[in-house]
Amino acid sequence: MTDNQSSVGSHVDLYDTTLRDGMQGQGMSLSVEEKIRVAHALDALGMQFIEAGFPSSNPKEIELFEVLAGESFKTAAIAAFGMTRRRDVRAEDDEALAVLAGSFAPVCTLVGKTWSLHLEKVTKVTREENLAMIEESVAFLRGEGKRVIYDAEHFFDGFSDDSAYALECVGAAVAGGAECVALCDTNGASLPSQVSAATNTVVESVAGRAVVGIHTHNDAECGVANALAAVEAGARHVQGTVNGYGERTGNANLISILPNLQLKLGFDCVPGDRIAHLTETAHLIDEICNVQPDPNQPYVGTNAFAHKGGMHVAGMLEDARTFEHVDPEVVGNGRNMLISELSGKGTVVARAADAGLQIDEAKAAQIVSVVKQRESEGYHYEAADASFDLLIRKESGDYLPLFRLESWRVIAERGDDGGVRTEATIKIWVGEERLVRTAEGNGPVNALDKALRDAIGQIHPHLKDIDLVNYKVRILNETKGTGAVTRVLIDASDGHGSWGAIGVSENIIEASWQALVDALEYGMQPGRDGHAQAVESGARSAERAAS
Repeated sequence: MTDNQSSVGSHVDLYDTTLRDGMQGQGMSLSVEEKIRVAHALDALGMQFIEAGFPSSNPKEIELFEVLAGESFKTAAIAAFGMTRRRDVRAEDDEALAVLAGSFAPVCTLVGKTWSLHLEKVTKVTREENLAMIEESVAFLRGEGKRVIYDAEHFFDGFSDDSAYALECVGAAVAGGAECVALCDTNGASLPSQVSAATNTVVESVAGRAVVGIHTHNDAECGVANALAAVEAGARHVQGTVNGYGERTGNANLISILPNLQLKLGFDCVPGDRIAHLTETAHLIDEICNVQPDPNQPYVGTNAFAHKGGMHVAGMLEDARTFEHVDPEVVGNGRNMLISELSGKGTVVARAADAGLQIDEAKAAQIVSVVKQRESEGYHYEAADASFDLLIRKESGDYLPLFRLESWRVIAERGDDGGVRTEATIKIWVGEERLVRTAEGNGPVNALDKALRDAIGQIHPHLKDIDLVNYKVRILNETKGTGAVTRVLIDASDGHGSWGAIGVSENIIEASWQALVDALEYGMQPGRDGHAQAVESGARSAERAAS
């Protein structure tokens, strides 16, 4: 640790601004109820501060603060956000400051100007007036019994332009009684070395009088790195958003900052057992915000601990430290052995073990050969874990089909009214019983799905719990036009887990049928975690059908 670190201590406060700064991102909008859910998720993770926004900027924010006033939080303090007083208005007469003072929130975060460019172009005040605006605004709220955090907007631009004045601005906030001065890289333009040097200077300047914080944006892809550099330079308060939400390219991602600080640098940020909920929290808030989780997000993404290359997997099987920087379970994630033409026998053995199957190296080598051949034909098992699991089961002799197909037929008819009607007929065998079913749907896949469920739904009641949640089509060799090979990926879920299945054919309906059957069969396999007891009777019927 540096001298700054040892003198201030090893605790770092995390300040989440998802509900304010995060909502400035493209397409981001939450209801009051959704914001309350996010706040409780952040509190459960162990955040010290949750910035709820401007308490009077619009009717939704007014309602939010009214609801928050009645909520109970175990860890987090709610912060209300606002600006320093207007020019030529006394702090005690400023309406916006009065709203902050009257808010239930125990913490008020004030943003003020640091860069002369903004004084000239935006606020149009003198340097002296700006300093007075900062100090008097902070002092007023302190006099009203509030804890005050001061956000020095565009601090690093201002420091680069005129370091002496930037330090005067920070000093004015400290003189007014701010407990923390957060240095803001508002344009996201700074690099870690610049942030480190400037932060170190501020830490020395306010030593013993206030905590130094950091607030970074990600415009130069350095948001997280800049926050870490500031902490190593002595900052003990970090602001950011969940999953890096925010305006333009986003804010510093607290979901990455937290484990980097706590696991890599040894700082105390949240209670030790809370970090195991990191992945769950990141995905929950993505879901609330209607954002697709980034599979490549560090620590919490589905690919964060995914291994594909044969040599990598071989190393992992010997010692996970060979290709993993932390244990995925520590952050609530899991290891994933991806299968592809690059994979080796070790990957297949590991995936089989995950499915509760035992195979020897010879069988694993045979499966690798099948995978390589099929991937040359257009299959992509990396994105279809269910189909790969079934492939292992088929090759190892542990496969229980739901039925035996005799034939299927799909008819699409367009009427003179402009409507399109689709009808599917399937003929299958379950044991010695021949089943024929016809169903209508809004398309061929939907009609086939309905017909199949109608045929075997009573035999396999768990089918009703399986939903097809995504359907993706990709043309693999576009130059062949309508004769091109088509890859279909179907994602399914039963409320407990989700999985992907794949089909490949020159006929899009055949490719869809392959993926559909794999998706349903995987969900019905006995021995699969959480589902064995639900499918045992149906699996036995299917076993008879295969004989």
